[in-house]
Amino acid sequence: MENDKSFRNGEDEQEEEEEEAKMEKFFALIRSFREARNYRRKELMNDSQVMNNKKKMKRVGGDHSSWVPKFEWEDFTKEVEFVRPPLIFPSPCNNKEKDKEEREDTGLDLKLTL
Repeated sequence: MENDKSFRNGEDEQEEEEEEAKMEKFFALIRSFREARNYRRKELMNDSQVMNNKKKMKRVGGDHSSWVPKFEWEDFTKEVEFVRPPLIFPSPCNNKEKDKEEREDTGLDLKLTL
């Protein structure tokens, strides 16, 4: 009986050690995640401060472009030269006789009128 108790005590101790090892590993993971999160936060804060400083410099210093578009009347009066000839579209079909023939062929008037 004493042997059983000592054997059980050995198992209990071993289980406790395993649980402690698992807990230590778990808390180590949590610590590493926190460290990584804090490191990333600091990185982002530094980046945002740098960006804010750049924006302030632009407002204060004002790097403006030197070219300002200016239109002259001549820009609108010159003839436009096309690289290729314009497209030729077919003339609209205003032939009433053709329309009547098409209606008779299909039997339906699909034109929308108001």
